[in-house]
Parts: sequence; C-alpha cells; structure tokens
Amino acid sequence: MFRVLFLMLLLLVGLIAGPYIAGSQGYVRIETASKVIEMSLVMLVVFFVIVMAVVYTVEWVVSRFCRLSKGSYNWFFNRKHKKAQQETLEGLIKMSEGDYSKAEKLFSKNAKHADEPVLNLLKAAEAAQQRGDDFSANKYLIEAGELAGTNNVAVELARAKILMQQGKLPAARSAIDSLIELAPRNTEVLRLAIQIYKDSKAYNALDTILESIGQRSFLSAEEYTALEHFVDDGLLDEKMNEEGQDGLLTWWENQPSRRRKSIYVRIGLIKRLIDTDDHDSAQEIALETLKKYEDEQLVPLFEQLTRLQVAEDSKLVKVLVKRADKANEQYADDYARALGYIYTREGLFEKAKVYFAQLIEHRECVANDRIMALHVAEQTHDAVLANKIREINLKQVSMDKKADTQEAATALAEKSA
Repeated sequence: MFRVLFLMLLLLVGLIAGPYIAGSQGYVRIETASKVIEMSLVMLVVFFVIVMAVVYTVEWVVSRFCRLSKGSYNWFFNRKHKKAQQETLEGLIKMSEGDYSKAEKLFSKNAKHADEPVLNLLKAAEAAQQRGDDFSANKYLIEAGELAGTNNVAVELARAKILMQQGKLPAARSAIDSLIELAPRNTEVLRLAIQIYKDSKAYNALDTILESIGQRSFLSAEEYTALEHFVDDGLLDEKMNEEGQDGLLTWWENQPSRRRKSIYVRIGLIKRLIDTDDHDSAQEIALETLKKYEDEQLVPLFEQLTRLQVAEDSKLVKVLVKRADKANEQYADDYARALGYIYTREGLFEKAKVYFAQLIEHRECVANDRIMALHVAEQTHDAVLANKIREINLKQVSMDKKADTQEAATALAEKSA
C-alpha cells in the first residue's frame, strides 16, 4: 500500500511540476559506448515512475508465489502432523490391547511428524520388543538416539529396559551403570537399577545407591527395609563364599557404622560364622550385641544362640544368666531356651533341665524344644518330666491330626461348591 501511494505521489508531483518547467526544462543526456539517450526532465520522472512500478509489480508477483508455496507446504505439514497425532493415539490404544505389531507400525509410520518423535520411536521399539523382534527394536533405538543426541536419559533408559527384556543382562548392567553416572537422582533410573542389580546379584552396586534410593523416598519403609536386607544378605554370602570366615570378619571390621549398628546384619554374621563352625568369633559378636541392645531388639539373636557352642564359664553365658534373672516375663523364656540348649551341648543336663522345665511350665516349647527337653529328662533320669513331655507330644500330635482333618474337609467342601 505504501509503495502504490509513493508511486502515485511521485507521478502527481511530475504532472503538477511539469507545466512550470516546460519552458526551461533542459534535457537529460545518457551516453554509452554505442548509444546516446536524450529526454526531457518530465520524461525522466515518468520513466522513473514506470520502472519503479515494474519493479514493485515483479516483487509482488514473486512474494505472492512464495506465500503460495509456503502455504502449500504448511498445509501438507499440518496434515501430516495431525495424522501423526492420530496414529500415535491409535498406537497407544493398540499397545494397551496387546496388538504390538499394529502399534509398532502406527508409532513408526509418521514418527518424524509427531509432537515428540523420540518418544514415538521409543514406543515403537518397545512394541517391537514385545513381539520378539530384537532387530527392529534396536533399529528404533538407534534412530531415537540420533534424534535425541548423546546422553539422553529417556533413550538410554528405554535401551536398558529392552536389553533386560532381551535377556542381555551384562549389557543391561553396563547401560544402567552409565545411566547412574548420567542421572544419579532420577527415580526411574533408580527403579530400573534396583531390578537389574538384583537380577545380576550386583550387591556392591546396590549398596552404593542405597543412600540415593532412601533420599528419593519412592519405596515404602517396608520395601526399603527388604531391599537393605537383600543387600546385607548378599554381601555376607558373597564374602563368605569368596573369602571364608576370615575374609568375612575383615569385611565386617571395615563396614560403616550404619551397618555395624544393624541388628539384622549382626544376626546374619553370627549365623554364617556358626555355619562354618567358627563358634569363637560368633560368640564374641554375640556377646558384643547382647551388651549393646535391649531385650526387645534381641529376639532374632536367641535363635542363633541355641546353635552356639560355648563353655559354661564364658562371658557370654554369664551375661545370659544375669540378663535372664532380670528379664521381663515376656523375654525370660527366650533366655531360658538359649541357656537350656547351651548347657545341654556342654553336657550340663541338671542346669539345662531347670530352663527346659520353665519352658514346659509356660507352654513355650516348640517341637525341637520338646525333643531336647526329653533328652535332658532322660539323661537326668527324671521320669516325671519325661512323661509330662510325652503327654504334651501326644496332645500336640492329636491336635495336628485334627487340624489336618479339618483343613482337608474344608478343601473338599470348597471343591464341591
């Protein structure tokens, strides 16, 4: 609009000023090597206006053509973009229906025109993997990696998941190690790391990320405790199997205070030392544990104490006797059981009988306790105690048979119904 107005004003000025300068207008001479052009000043203005009009016309035609081409391009692009969006939604539906072949085609067909082409390619890789096509899954992952660039967490996370699904555990382990370095606080990375490290029994790697897992708080308290116990048991078994009890004890001395204060780890260590017949080391750790913790925390320890072989005059036995005398009724039988087994193994049947009699009186005897108590009664020639134990055994057998019969009848009734 401005250009047309400019041309009209220029032409108007020429037409108005022309008559005034017609008598003394002079002329304009343009001379080249082979031609001479002469014209009046008015004609020069008219010629200039015509040339400018031609230039502006050509420019308008070119710009219109470009806008037409751009509009056509945008129309085709928008059409493909809308189609890609629709196919992505259909792919998600097919994925949820389990039609992985169709889902793969929908995700990959117009992936480059989707809102997030990388995510489309990752979903296509997932669908291909679900139908067992490792080659196509890897191809989509490579394409996604090229689009996303290096160190892309989403792509590497998908790669690690697919490698695990393919059963390539060493490769998945390598991928998750890199991801931990790349995004050590990413919740999804940590979730996948737990799964891969557990499957590959990488206890040290799991132990390294335990603190990060606890800070993220994506596991419940029970799940986190179970994971801690899994790591603790794994490290204990690994050290025991590779380096024996000496290596296990060296490892224990070098552990951080968090682990050395764990009653669970202490019980696990004592159990494994007893399994290897290293009762002296187990006794030292049991005594240290007994001194540091209260009765309610020591309940898991008592089971291991019944397996321990220690001398009558050992510090552990003295501490057990002292603690048993002061213990609440709730824990008195736990001490009695431990002392009864220890004295029986040492051949001190009279002392052992006192504690087994206490267990029987309180009806805290399990099957193994009654077997040991009967042995003690026979060794001390206490027919009364022996007969009492046999009566208890007969009653228990009768109760067990009755329970089995009721369970069988219930199962039969449920089956008939």
